[in-house]
Amino acid sequence: MTAATRQLPSDAAKQSLGRGLAGRALLDIEQARTGQGSWARAHEQITKMTGVPVAAHVKSSLFEGAPAIAYVLATAEQPTYERALTTLDHHIDALTRERLRRAHRRIDRGLLPELREFDLISGLTGLGVYQLRRRGGGEVLDAVLAYLVRLCEPLSLNRQILPGWWTANDTADHPSEYWPGGHGNLGVAHGISGPLAFMALAVRHGRQVSGQIDAIQAICSWLDHWQQAAGEGAWWPGTITRHEVESDALQQPGPQRPSWCYGTPGIARAQQLAGLALNDRTRQHLAEAALLSCIADDTQLAQLGDTTLCHGWAGLIQATIRAAADAGPQSPLSAELPELGRRLDEFAQSQGSQQHANLLEGSTGVDLVRMAATSTAESIFTWDACLLLSG
Repeated sequence: MTAATRQLPSDAAKQSLGRGLAGRALLDIEQARTGQGSWARAHEQITKMTGVPVAAHVKSSLFEGAPAIAYVLATAEQPTYERALTTLDHHIDALTRERLRRAHRRIDRGLLPELREFDLISGLTGLGVYQLRRRGGGEVLDAVLAYLVRLCEPLSLNRQILPGWWTANDTADHPSEYWPGGHGNLGVAHGISGPLAFMALAVRHGRQVSGQIDAIQAICSWLDHWQQAAGEGAWWPGTITRHEVESDALQQPGPQRPSWCYGTPGIARAQQLAGLALNDRTRQHLAEAALLSCIADDTQLAQLGDTTLCHGWAGLIQATIRAAADAGPQSPLSAELPELGRRLDEFAQSQGSQQHANLLEGSTGVDLVRMAATSTAESIFTWDACLLLSG
């Protein structure tokens, strides 16, 4: 296996965790691990995934290129892949250090970050996830954590104090006249709940750098400020605009789609992890109550338009599986899982089969969640660490 700085679009598809063969390999690995498939089949999928030069350029991320390939190989936990992982680790460390250098230069210049600098899908949070999963520690992991601490320092823009993760771009991370003043992103996939969940998971794994607890608390305080009441629970918007900051008033009239990527399920799980890391039982229980309230709200559930892991029913279920496991065996979240599974199946039957075998937006993610839903909490493997639902 060799590293390369360029790749064709077809090669990129093979090396994509979210939309290509890398994601599919996670399903084959999980099936082999649980006896529902074979390691020979998993190895065949991995061979296809690694049959082209692996991209290890500075834009590579947890979901694309060398880190995505390495995440899959590390998840397999098979000695036969250790040599390839050692080679990949060298390239991943180098590209992570370069991205850290660029991020710190940006902060030194007082500029706003792009989402892809820090987020889970394309940014340094995702690269940190790989370091935590692969090594559980080390200098590169600590450097990512130290950067995230610095990201959480407030900044001043035109005499307005904004959080350090505020971006001048729109939600697609591009300059846009329709987003004057940029936005603050709360989601797990592209926003600040990703770094929150990651730093909390690192604490639970015993990895902590100076200022990390303060950074977790700073994010929680910002989320608390924009938290909205919903019966006995709560919900959070996916984004905050500059106008909303200046007026200190949310324009969104009610909860959005209850998805993993931007909705209450992902944000609530991140807050639960923060509560566990801080030993803050109040925060933990409020997060669990918010998720339970979301599940019980048919108005929110009606907004789910597909079965997928990223936007749909599967993501809601996987977040609930993980939250229920940490909430304890008596949690009412556990009691909701059978009904959620039934509704997933009912929705899938009404919509027909998924067109794509992708992890985030296709049948692969749905199949993995169905497997998790029929397993005991102790037997579920942490394939979903890439979603920051487990670690």
